[in-house]
Amino acid sequence: MKEEKPYLDPLLSINKLAEVTKMPQYKISKLLNNSLNQNFYDFVNGYRIEEIKSRLAKGEAESYSILGIAMDSGFNSKASFNRVFKKTTGVTPSAYLKSLK
Repeated sequence: MKEEKPYLDPLLSINKLAEVTKMPQYKISKLLNNSLNQNFYDFVNGYRIEEIKSRLAKGEAESYSILGIAMDSGFNSKASFNRVFKKTTGVTPSAYLKSLK
């Protein structure tokens, strides 16, 4: 996930991840559920949020909108991005950006 960054694909599915990792889908699902206590989408969105936070910390919001960075990081809707970001960080994306300054 960290090296190849498949989470940047907004159409990433557990089937596609299985192909990339050459690991059976059921093993990925079992690993996520039993070891990490997460479902597939929470797992992937966690990487996406970390990508966004990293890019905001690097100052990319000066050149791109927060939503543009989110879309480039694998989210495909504003509503899901805002919901997941706040659920993960406890603050809205704009409040997070302000906290960096």
